Amino acid sequence: MHGYSTGSGDEITAAPGGLLDLLQVAAVVLNGDGRIVLWSPEAQQLLGYAAEEALGRYADDLLVSPDSQQRARELFAQVRSGSSWAGVFPLLHSDGTERRVEFRTMRLHDIHGQMHLLGLAANATTVRGVERDLALSHSLVNQTPVGIAVFDTELRWVGVNPALERINGLPEEAVLGRRVGEVLPNLDVEVIESRMRHVLVSGKSLLDQQTVGRTPADTQDRAYSESYHRIEDSDGRVLGLAMAVLDITERQQAAAEAAQAREHLAVIADAGVRIGTTLDLSQTARELADVAVPQLADLAAVDVLEAVVAHGVTAAVTGEAHAEFRALAVAAGYLTDAIHAADPVGELASYSSSRIITQCVREARPILVEHVDPGMMRRIARDSHAAQALRVAGVHSYLAVPLVARGEVLGTLSLYRTINARPFDEQDRVLASEFAARAAICVDNARLYGRERSAALTLQRSLLPPAPAQQEGLDIAARYLPALSEVGGDWYDVLPLGRGRTGLVVGDVMGKGVQAAAIMGQLSSATRALARLDLPPAELLRHLDDIAGSLGDAIATCVYAVCDLRQGTCELSSAGHLPPVMVRPDGGAELLDVPGGVPLGVGGVDFGTVRHELAPGTLLALYTDGLVENRTESIDTGMGTMTRLLQGARNSLEATSDMLLSALRPEPDDDVALLLVRTRAEG
Repeated sequence: MHGYSTGSGDEITAAPGGLLDLLQVAAVVLNGDGRIVLWSPEAQQLLGYAAEEALGRYADDLLVSPDSQQRARELFAQVRSGSSWAGVFPLLHSDGTERRVEFRTMRLHDIHGQMHLLGLAANATTVRGVERDLALSHSLVNQTPVGIAVFDTELRWVGVNPALERINGLPEEAVLGRRVGEVLPNLDVEVIESRMRHVLVSGKSLLDQQTVGRTPADTQDRAYSESYHRIEDSDGRVLGLAMAVLDITERQQAAAEAAQAREHLAVIADAGVRIGTTLDLSQTARELADVAVPQLADLAAVDVLEAVVAHGVTAAVTGEAHAEFRALAVAAGYLTDAIHAADPVGELASYSSSRIITQCVREARPILVEHVDPGMMRRIARDSHAAQALRVAGVHSYLAVPLVARGEVLGTLSLYRTINARPFDEQDRVLASEFAARAAICVDNARLYGRERSAALTLQRSLLPPAPAQQEGLDIAARYLPALSEVGGDWYDVLPLGRGRTGLVVGDVMGKGVQAAAIMGQLSSATRALARLDLPPAELLRHLDDIAGSLGDAIATCVYAVCDLRQGTCELSSAGHLPPVMVRPDGGAELLDVPGGVPLGVGGVDFGTVRHELAPGTLLALYTDGLVENRTESIDTGMGTMTRLLQGARNSLEATSDMLLSALRPEPDDDVALLLVRTRAEG
């Protein structure tokens, strides 16, 4: 490092530094005989003797102990002969103690040719401390990886350490006496010098002030952390400014990467929460598209292979073969006409092998188009009109990611960037792949569930009577409504028993899916066979209970009624089922009190029977719990509502059925079976 300047350019009148004051250098002059002839105030401070006590005395008698006098005289003679001497020598203090004093001695001559001896002395302990501090300071400044610069009060370089030379890409001599902007113009000079002036004026240090710029050592901008401190002497006089500089480019990059990683994890976590809330394929696709914007893209589209929508087995797309897709969802992060450039939702499209989307499913890998040129746009858009719409919207980058689950390619997620000026990069590709892999599992679950639901529904409908046959003296209407989620095992049937007698049955197998539908089919067939024996309701249920017990874990509720129009009665038995509603000819409606029994398959309990009058014009409603039960209300509330809706019912049974379904279960979360029977007034 170099000395400081006050900025006046006059080194002669510049204020002194404080190093000599710190050392308290004492001056003593001896004549040729060894008598003290000159004595400085610093000598008095060092050894305790006033000038009047020291002047004229022999130095060795006054200042040297008897044990050291011989050595002192030898050194005195050595200097008299013309040699200089420097070292540490013990001297007596006025208080009688010895002090280790460091000397620099030299021979002097006056105008008369007389020889004198000048001794410059300082406390050896103080000298060692200063040397140690200087050595430590020099070591720290030169070996630290932190760049250190010193400026004068005019903001001119006074010195730099080796670390800052490496950061600047310039040697120290190239910057000394110059200002920052003169040698490093690609830094934010105005901001840096503003901070310097603030610290010089206020005396308050500034720590970790970050700037971005470029020095001759770099070809691109880097980030720096700078700390500024004002330098003052012991009297508070401002000498200049020190700056510590640390290159934090890697640290900032690591922090940015960590922040991006946290953001990516948040996107994936958000996708895990928002995608797959249902097992509906179209809903899952919409959720995927909605999550993709704006976290990943400005525009997103989800297309799946037609075989996935049809619940079939997907075949690999190979060679030059076309691929058939069904567009399931499209979403945009802002209002834009570009959304119409995507394939219309719900429509089937056949894409050639040259299309990016076809290549994506054929190769089962993401395809990143960092910059979309006109030629690439033709491979992305479905036709020239769509290509024009995408160009007008500003699509400049594109990423197609396959939806792969359990080793099977199901479709693609297409991502577009328009208002986001940053093109897709490798990190986006990795994130989108992780995102799509998680979403693909949800899509595949929805596909597999849809396949199972379709099979269960097909089985369920095939086992139900296509339309209840009208019986003599009875008007009949029936409805089966599958749940929006899983198909269950609800069923109804109308069984002719002869001689003006008709059997009515409504049942509900516990469980969902194909298994429940299969059990329902077996119980329904058994009921038909048993009904041919014209068994009383309780006995028929007892036989059904035995059959259900042989079907493994099958449990079902069921109500069986026999309407006898000749006798004008209705005989009912229940296996843990909900009570039917009877609407009498005067319009009054009530829940019938039928002995509950236990569900079929439990066994060991007899079933009871109740008989009610069945006057002409009486309406009987049999139903399953899907009609009257939901998550927000008790089943008793639902049955009460149904009873009120049926009071005074005079409409046709078809209209009444539609009214009940619309009022109670427009979108059922459980299967609904409803059977309405009304005796004709003419009897």
